[in-house]
Amino acid sequence: MEPYRITRQVISKARKLGATDVVVTVSSGTERMIKFSNNEILTVEERVENEVEIFVAIRERRASVTVNELSQPAIMRAIKEAVSLAKRSQPSDIYAPLPKGPFKYDKALLKAGKVSGEPEKLVDHVDAAVNAALGEGAKRAAGSLVYSMGKTWLRTSGGAYGVAEDSGITLSIRAFADGDATGHFVSVAARDQDFKPEEAGRRAGEIARMAVNPMKAEPGTYETLLGPMTFAHFVEHLGSAASAFYVETGLSFLADKLGTQVASEKLKIVDDPTIPGTYGAAAFDEEGLPTRRNIIVEEGVLKTYLHNSTTAKKFGTESTANAGLIVPQPFNLIVEGGGRSLDKLISGIDDGIYVTNDWYLRYQNYRTGDFSTIPRDGIFRIRKGSIEGAVRGLRISDNMLKIFRNLRELGDEKYWILWWEVETPVLAPHAVIEEINFSRPHQL
Repeated sequence: MEPYRITRQVISKARKLGATDVVVTVSSGTERMIKFSNNEILTVEERVENEVEIFVAIRERRASVTVNELSQPAIMRAIKEAVSLAKRSQPSDIYAPLPKGPFKYDKALLKAGKVSGEPEKLVDHVDAAVNAALGEGAKRAAGSLVYSMGKTWLRTSGGAYGVAEDSGITLSIRAFADGDATGHFVSVAARDQDFKPEEAGRRAGEIARMAVNPMKAEPGTYETLLGPMTFAHFVEHLGSAASAFYVETGLSFLADKLGTQVASEKLKIVDDPTIPGTYGAAAFDEEGLPTRRNIIVEEGVLKTYLHNSTTAKKFGTESTANAGLIVPQPFNLIVEGGGRSLDKLISGIDDGIYVTNDWYLRYQNYRTGDFSTIPRDGIFRIRKGSIEGAVRGLRISDNMLKIFRNLRELGDEKYWILWWEVETPVLAPHAVIEEINFSRPHQL
């Protein structure tokens, strides 16, 4: 069936079965993935995916069903199942109808940027990244490259209808110099001219080379330079904590903080899916509302939570066009404002630690923001404005609000970050934090 017909049929059938609100999204796309290890390509995979997601509400009762084929029998079964599940579901404490359209969408956001996805071109990108890493002193490199292109049709019972293209390319490369000496970096783009595999490989190789022969570090509180990979990870958590759903459910360290100082005056974070040619660009949210630029933090003050129609009604405000039919979420997080060069950031640190990457971030208390995470890849000791050498054996054990309030300086270069620890695109610089607490990992 044609996607246009599917969307009309789903709305009509679900309404006849008793749904008060219906959203249907049809997605069709192609993904090509290259995996490489030991400087060689291991696999080249291609997947073609079709998906229909059906969300229905019978006032306060809601349900959704996803089907991975576009056949009429499968879609009819999915509609009946979604309505049946909604009828049996526990009602929420509030009913907010879908926004009333139709809406006008930015045509530039409905069109995908040009990304070359020919297999030979993708292989060239991998080779360029690996060679750049080796040129910086790495002995081997591993990682993955993913190219995707597709199209999405969205229709709602509120009268919204939109068709949007998307395309993107991501490279994640980890370089190995010697033993535990590793470096990791990424390149993320939605246009060919913004994709920089050589730069990602060079940065990964440079970090790996510098990380050779690490010394065991002493736990304690240090001035800390966070690389873009790590700072993006923290910024993503702040963006997620701004979701009104998590605020309401007690899973956010930003609860009851609206209009208050939650970070240093140096920090401004916006969610902006309205920039054509960026990876997280989007013309409409999952309720069909046209997207908009939202300032989350400005001069350290929390300016807004992120809302869909339901959370907006609960909070007595309007949607920020960040649906998530259940959980509002950011699209494209950007750290705004200028800063200093990396060399100057380092020269301003008297006694510190430089963390280039981290993973396994876990909260001890979501409500207060107490967390821990493990620094990954190159970790370096800074003394009197210079990198003294590599270190190992540390865990960050601190508090999110404390870290953002202790932000002292930002770097002047920013990088789009997206990988398995950072699932929302984040444009992030280096960042200097006045103090971060480092503990010893349990296994040491």
